Amino acid sequence: MNSSSRLTARLGIRHPIVQAPMAGVATPELAAAVTNAGGLGSLGIGASTPAQARKMIEQAQALTSGPFNVNVFCHEPARRDESTEAAWVQYLAPLFGEAGIEPPDSLGELYTSFIEDDETLAMLLELKPAVVSFHFGIPSAERIAALKEAGIFTMATATCRDEAAIIEAAGIDAIVAQGIEAGGHRGMFNPEAADQCLSTFVLVRLLAQKTTLPIIAAGGVMDGFGVSAAIESGAAAVQLGTAFVLCPESSANEAYREALKSERAADTRLTKVLSGRPARGIVNRLISFGEASDSPQTADYPVAYDAAKRLNTAASKLGNHEFAAQWAGQGAPMARELPAAELVALIMEEYRSRYPG
Repeated sequence: MNSSSRLTARLGIRHPIVQAPMAGVATPELAAAVTNAGGLGSLGIGASTPAQARKMIEQAQALTSGPFNVNVFCHEPARRDESTEAAWVQYLAPLFGEAGIEPPDSLGELYTSFIEDDETLAMLLELKPAVVSFHFGIPSAERIAALKEAGIFTMATATCRDEAAIIEAAGIDAIVAQGIEAGGHRGMFNPEAADQCLSTFVLVRLLAQKTTLPIIAAGGVMDGFGVSAAIESGAAAVQLGTAFVLCPESSANEAYREALKSERAADTRLTKVLSGRPARGIVNRLISFGEASDSPQTADYPVAYDAAKRLNTAASKLGNHEFAAQWAGQGAPMARELPAAELVALIMEEYRSRYPG
């Protein structure tokens, strides 16, 4: 039995396909549809309150009897600096004017990290989703042990060999190897450290030589041909995110969908402007303005996100979507607009045509 067969058997899925959690885009309907089609659906709850997360998980459980993944953020709490935050808001003042609102007097820390969120841990231990995955780092040994004792399979994102080694030493069950091509937030443990900017396939090959854990390749894969290449490179499964954004089950709004279907999808950039952490999205006015040569340091994650979300909320009411976080990977121009189950079936048809074993 090869690594892919071992992982799919362990997870109780038919296909080596993981739908990326995509907080704010993935829905219970999307996760359940992917799971029911034979893959591993996912929910991202890092941007949700415990009550909101509970509702999402319970909705998914009502829609599928199969396994799905629940992803949490394990970032270090924001380093608050009033002068940095004030300078960032002041710099963005012209954009707030375009959005028709005054700049805020202060910014808030929007999300609580799982590393200090006892309520979310208790909820997960009660509801027992089949899989819990970690992004931006890993939680304490005690939290990992509690999840594993509850029978929950654990995964964590690595962007380099050092992070993968930490994940393996912590006793986590699988590594999500995130390449630089991936859309959304880089899973770097320390966003201030030098990013090695490893591609998905280079990272998978490096990890395949070093770890005994199953590797899930993430970044730039949009179809079954990419899945085949990842499996042949040493991955046990592949995580696709941008590929699922156009599915009707996702919560992506019409402006996001139109951008992803347009020529703009070919222009993605890794930037800290929107949230304070490196994340890849379709280039828009906020990104271009925030990365100008005279721009100050962004506020820390997730404080900077408060500014971006305020801008987008106000501007979208005016029909302006140039301040939205339209996360997308480098493979975005290959996105296909299909129901999730049909997309999974098509990906597997393409995969088997290249990798029939």
